[in-house]
Amino acid sequence: MDKDYLPFHPNPSKPTYQAPAGAVDAHCHVFGPAEKFPYHPKRKYTPCDASKEQLFSLRDHLGFSRNVIVQASCHSTDNAALLDALETAGDLARGVAFIDDSFTVEQLQEMHDAGVRGVRFNFVKRLVDSTPREVFFSIAEKIKTLGWHIVVYFEAPDLEDLIPFLKELGTTIVVDHMGRPDVAKGVDHPDFQRFINFMAENDNVWCKVSCPERLTLQAPDYSDVVPFAKTLVEQFPDRVLWGTDWPHPNMKSHVPDDGHLVDVIPRIAVTEELQQKLLVDNPMRLYWS
Repeated sequence: MDKDYLPFHPNPSKPTYQAPAGAVDAHCHVFGPAEKFPYHPKRKYTPCDASKEQLFSLRDHLGFSRNVIVQASCHSTDNAALLDALETAGDLARGVAFIDDSFTVEQLQEMHDAGVRGVRFNFVKRLVDSTPREVFFSIAEKIKTLGWHIVVYFEAPDLEDLIPFLKELGTTIVVDHMGRPDVAKGVDHPDFQRFINFMAENDNVWCKVSCPERLTLQAPDYSDVVPFAKTLVEQFPDRVLWGTDWPHPNMKSHVPDDGHLVDVIPRIAVTEELQQKLLVDNPMRLYWS
């Protein structure tokens, strides 16, 4: 583990908010254990181990039923830890893999059978090396036959350059963490309005209203992030997802309490109908239908 790496909360609180039956944590990870699933030699960071057993225990503690486990960059294209967790969870988990264009259709079918339903494209420069756009197009063509979608991770200043490329991918796109807006600028800033317009103009684009802990300037209150997530939930109620981002890799400001993160949900989805869509209907439609 890196010297400045903050391990996840050892004893998260029990949330006050009770999620609806069948709720899905649609963005979380497993790391290692390194002894069994080594981290990639060219990784940009070394996390603490965060096992499938710990993830599933947290799921139950928070009152959730299912997980969508996303492959993290520290494991690169070795999806073994992800696939192992999916095998253990059975129908209670789905996965988002990280692949390159060397993967064959047969390999992708095996991953599909294990529960993978999408791939992640990471454009955050501090986490991954740049990949030629033609590689992404090659991957996109391969996954279309399986009905998979593409999860994209970028930071707000990069969206303008990415929009033409994202439109060309021709499949469902899920944007991580609201496109990482700078919350100090407010919801009316052109950067966030650009993201809203991008979603409004493209019905195939979804987003995760997750990670207030990464965006806030007011931890652990998170009230400065609420207007951003609430806007997206209300404008695009059928295309939003929520997740813990456990075990919160590369957090620098504080160690988030996952129970507190769950308690943010009724502040961004203020009716039972919106909560049902955000936590159950939408993820079930995208990952389990």
